Amino acid sequence: MSENKLALLDTGEANRRILSKDEYRADFRRVEAASLKRKTRLASAEGKRIFARCFYSFQASLYFVSALGRTKLPHEYVEQIEQAARNKMDEGTKELNQAIDGAELLFKNHSIETVATYDTVALEVEVGITSALGRRYFELIHKLDQLMPLLQTLEIEEVITEKQVEQQRSRFKRIVLAMSSMMRNFAMGCRRRMNEEDSKKDEAGVKRAKTGTARPATAEDDVVGESAQPSMPPTDLEPAAQGQTTPEQAAAEAIS
Repeated sequence: MSENKLALLDTGEANRRILSKDEYRADFRRVEAASLKRKTRLASAEGKRIFARCFYSFQASLYFVSALGRTKLPHEYVEQIEQAARNKMDEGTKELNQAIDGAELLFKNHSIETVATYDTVALEVEVGITSALGRRYFELIHKLDQLMPLLQTLEIEEVITEKQVEQQRSRFKRIVLAMSSMMRNFAMGCRRRMNEEDSKKDEAGVKRAKTGTARPATAEDDVVGESAQPSMPPTDLEPAAQGQTTPEQAAAEAIS
């Protein structure tokens, strides 16, 4: 909508309110991966808020599972989580694509040529994408943003009802939100298992310390042991040392 004297239009305040919310701020300090920079452009209220709430949170959880999880957990366990996330992403992308195609078909069938646009300023920010799944989630959010004005247009043109629009809007928002929630739960599960592995190692170390209290034998112990043993009785070859005369000595004395 062009500027006019009958309405005060948004000049970016909506975006500033969204971006200033502390509850949307993810802890990204432990993420040390390189990132591919992309610039987002989101127009719908749903797309903006889900992006601010979920995108970096999803990436932080994914990094914890994929990078940090592999340092302590079996790689097969981490790969199962990644595959589950890919499968869920495929399902969500398929549903959103079908919804967009269905909306465009309704446009064609009802000779609708113009799509409703938003009067608020689009959210344009540069973000870092750290993984393939992060890129796909970025694209999924933009598909949701693409679908929202199509549904709004069909409602305005009375092709579908307000109730149908609300049902569709809620359904597809849940799909995108569920991806972030699922990855957060996976990260919590990984953290719990990593803590269990650390506890097992600590317990094993305590057991080794208890069983290893007796000092292992050394060469010095052998020397001490030998000196502590009783002396052997003199042999037949040592009577002279005891002041006795051998038969050979007695014979020699008799001859002399």
